[in-house]
Amino acid sequence: MSQAFHHFAISTPNMERAVAFYRDLLGLEEISRTSWPAGSLQINQVLGLEDSAATQVMLQGRNICLELFQFSLPETQPEEGERPVNRHGITHFCLDVKGIDELYERLLQAGVRFHAPPQHLGTVKATYARDPDGNVFELQEIL
Repeated sequence: MSQAFHHFAISTPNMERAVAFYRDLLGLEEISRTSWPAGSLQINQVLGLEDSAATQVMLQGRNICLELFQFSLPETQPEEGERPVNRHGITHFCLDVKGIDELYERLLQAGVRFHAPPQHLGTVKATYARDPDGNVFELQEIL
């Protein structure tokens, strides 16, 4: 029986850029870092890959973790364009924040791309943005 969400994961072509974004700009804490070489049978079985090698970083927020992967094997081709939020699959993840307007301005100054400024939506104020790899995340302040 499932009891809670523990983490979600993102694959990135640039680990240090992704860690800097989620740790330094959004305030998540790095709690572990590891890697595995090609030929790691058990990991390949779990991932459903024939042969993989990667670095993995786990970041933690108040109530959920974010796992980042940078694969060196197998080689991947970048997708063309950005994945729209209406495509089937995971569309975005949401971070609860305090002081959304100030955070929005700070992230905007750091070059983060937003779909719109924070909007009042009844009991929340929210906006969508893109991380350095184009993944969509939501900032939400419960009012």
